[in-house]
Amino acid sequence: MSEEAGPSGHSQSQTQSQPQSSSSSGPTSASQSSSGSGTLSSVDTVPVADLSSIPEEPEEPEPKYWGRMVPLIRGFNLLNCVDNVYCFGRDSRCDYAFKDPAILNSPRYKTYSKRHFKIFRDGDLAYLQDLSGNGTWVDDTEVGKGKKIPLNNNSVVSLADPKHKVFMYVDMNHDEQPNFPKEFREKYHVTRKIGSGVCGEVRLAIERETCKKVALKTINKNDFPSVGTATRNAEREIEILKKIDHPCLIRTEDFYQTEESYYIVLEYVEGGELFTKIKTEKQLKEEIAKLYFYQMLKAVEYLHENGIIHRDLKPENVLLTSHEDECLIKITDFNQSKILEESSLMKTLCGTPTYLAPEVFTAASTGGYTRAVDCWSLGVLLFICLGGYPPFNTESSPLPVREQIINGQYCFIRSQWKSVSNAAKDLVKKLLVVDPVKRISISEALQHPWLNDVEMRRTAHTLMNLENTTQATNPATAATAASVEPTRPARASKRKAEGGAEGGDTKRRPAPDSAP
Repeated sequence: MSEEAGPSGHSQSQTQSQPQSSSSSGPTSASQSSSGSGTLSSVDTVPVADLSSIPEEPEEPEPKYWGRMVPLIRGFNLLNCVDNVYCFGRDSRCDYAFKDPAILNSPRYKTYSKRHFKIFRDGDLAYLQDLSGNGTWVDDTEVGKGKKIPLNNNSVVSLADPKHKVFMYVDMNHDEQPNFPKEFREKYHVTRKIGSGVCGEVRLAIERETCKKVALKTINKNDFPSVGTATRNAEREIEILKKIDHPCLIRTEDFYQTEESYYIVLEYVEGGELFTKIKTEKQLKEEIAKLYFYQMLKAVEYLHENGIIHRDLKPENVLLTSHEDECLIKITDFNQSKILEESSLMKTLCGTPTYLAPEVFTAASTGGYTRAVDCWSLGVLLFICLGGYPPFNTESSPLPVREQIINGQYCFIRSQWKSVSNAAKDLVKKLLVVDPVKRISISEALQHPWLNDVEMRRTAHTLMNLENTTQATNPATAATAASVEPTRPARASKRKAEGGAEGGDTKRRPAPDSAP
């Protein structure tokens, strides 16, 4: 019963009085009774001060989810499982109906059945039963119409095609992340492993609030002989990633740490590694290789302008943003990079041997090596894209790979290079020059006749500009950005180990060149 001050300044109840009380000549004390019996009649009033406060309505407990169906493609929404059974399909009577416009307009829509599958709980176990005509797969295993299969934590569900992965099941009673920092666990759910690098593994993670997918790189300090080395590598990567702002370079989303590990949250892209694409297709079409390579050059040019040498450029570290041929590429894995001063040289032998420049092997005797090592690695990378095999390998020469590299010994196998233009081969030759002083630079490579392709450059810059404006034009991304951005200033307290420059020193991304 709420109170407010009346005209006389005394406290008055907002509850209306009974009609009979209006005839009273004055207020009646709590010790009096109109009946004289010492008890309160229905017309007596109890002073507000003597009343206990009205109990608040108890809040309904939040529903306990036993599972979660996380969408992997656009148009499907997150489902938190509270009930014991859920049916999925095109029929509007399904518990989860496929009715989003993005699904309705998709060419795959008709491949879904009216009742495609259902998930249900039996005790602590969850199952999926296939009800469809075109099939349902769980972790690439076909279920079979009318049959059921157990759902494990992070199981991936495909509909009508084993490659068409639509949902990932998350067992809410399963905890795979007890060692992660508490604030990290509250914000992200970690799922399957998607890669590994020199300093640690990479796993797919889901931001709980937005269902946005991110890549989590974990650097375990205990995996290194010296904790100091691990710390230097991790802090170097974090410092570099904080400075990166280019459409063809992977973005850093967040950072956490414990005494044992660093957790770096990175932008996630859908298309996988360039290495996988080359392995699947054997070799890329020249026009597609040109589009990808131009973007790689622009990304490395940006790194070099900011005093950063990658040192580990290879197909595994080039990611594709989609499975389409024409797509944006993004270079990742900067854990071995160093930030150079104006005239400093790198003297630490590291990187992947197949892609290392000759001067890396002779650095001790020649005084070090420069950013030209990235140009060599890009030459090896371009060779693999166009030819489908590495230029330095044990199958084409009796010499060890190291000796082949130092001598610059490689060959164009005619059957693999017969359809590749002379201009493309000329650029490969200019990049794979043993003497770093005579090797073509990034800026010179960008001016090479092979890359003087107006249509290709227009496509590349369209992709880069689209990436720059995605957050402003994509409602889902904008919502994600809005939810993530305000939390960024708070990260300063989590980055005590970083040391480095303040955010104000970060060099912003230059506007992409206009296509000639």
